[in-house]
Amino acid sequence: MRKISIVIAIVIATAIFLALPAPSEAAAGYERALARWSKSSENVDDMGGRFIVKATLYTAEYVDALVESEAEKNLWTASELEDYKYNLLKDLDLDERIALHLELNELGPTAHMAPFNEMLYMWIGNKKYSPEKYDERFNMPLQGKRDGMVFFPRRDEKTGESLLKKDVSLRFIMSSAASPVLGHKEVRMMWDVKAEGDSFSGTAADRLEIDRLLRRIEKLAGERAELEKQLEAKKGEMDTINERIEELQNK
Repeated sequence: MRKISIVIAIVIATAIFLALPAPSEAAAGYERALARWSKSSENVDDMGGRFIVKATLYTAEYVDALVESEAEKNLWTASELEDYKYNLLKDLDLDERIALHLELNELGPTAHMAPFNEMLYMWIGNKKYSPEKYDERFNMPLQGKRDGMVFFPRRDEKTGESLLKKDVSLRFIMSSAASPVLGHKEVRMMWDVKAEGDSFSGTAADRLEIDRLLRRIEKLAGERAELEKQLEAKKGEMDTINERIEELQNK
């Protein structure tokens, strides 16, 4: 009798499991992208304290998967999807910055991480960069969970060219001073980013590129005006010198 009951219970459980809706392709795609672009680090001290860090890199693949998942849940049209994607890219400034979503969980002594921009940096290839912008709440003493965005430069300050125009490794480092749990150990994470695979696409990306190029033109126009001003000043100085030379020669 007991065996029959167990068999019936297994049959019922199997039927319930099979009746559950399978995850959609968009949802499954998002989970795959999240698994690919998220890194986690859990550190434990001698007293049992724990400091857990999870970082998600906002690559083109991750953003596309996120947008597709949201579009499916909200039954958006193709136009609505592109509008959402454009606003997301613009709000996160992903054409100018590399974005990381950080989730911290301090389960030990209170962590004091201010100023937060001195607690972390990123190697892009062989060059080290500090955050350009971050969630100011990270400056507050931490006990328990907190999450927010951190942004690193995506483009060369002088040329405006993307730092990710070729295949590159991104190495994220958090200082051991971020949490007492870390002791003398840093938090280290690395992503290998393929240039071809990290190019944003679609009409949203085109609109974002137009915005960036217009800003670049405005910046270059300002630099040109300044150079022309300097050139005019030099020309005036040269004219003054030539006039003095003529005076001296005509004495």
